[in-house]
Amino acid sequence: MDDRAGTTLHTGLLILTTAVIAWISGLPMLFPSLGPSAFVLALFQDSDATSPRRVIGGHAIGVAAGLLAYHLLATGVSMTSSPPPGSIEGLRLAGSAVLATMLTAGGMLATDTRHPPACATTLIVSLGLLSTVFEGVLIALTVVVLVVAHQLLLATERAGARYEKRLRS
Repeated sequence: MDDRAGTTLHTGLLILTTAVIAWISGLPMLFPSLGPSAFVLALFQDSDATSPRRVIGGHAIGVAAGLLAYHLLATGVSMTSSPPPGSIEGLRLAGSAVLATMLTAGGMLATDTRHPPACATTLIVSLGLLSTVFEGVLIALTVVVLVVAHQLLLATERAGARYEKRLRS
């Protein structure tokens, strides 16, 4: 299979895993930063960029930073509807987003868990979209599911390649 088709299929299968769990459970296990994470995992496969430590660690830092910023600055406000221009609520959300993004970037750099999609996760949390501790834990667990699915896909792919090689011999 050509790399483009394989990467496309791999990305889709990763999102399918969390989509099915979200559908069956009714839990918010599909959120925007999963798409870029799935693509990075599929595109770079076994590189440092896709190490479980980086992917899970980056998102965990993003969740923690987002929860901290949101609960410090914007508790009770959410971007589900736009706050009025120049409002205190809008300022609180903007401050929460800036603080969370800075904490996430600094945290990932300090711990060598750089995973750019985690900056989207921190915005999701800090803007009040998934901002409870339960939702934060659920985000982290969903990322673990994504990484495990990726590892299983890679193992299946390797096993298939070995089997194909034996058939040719």
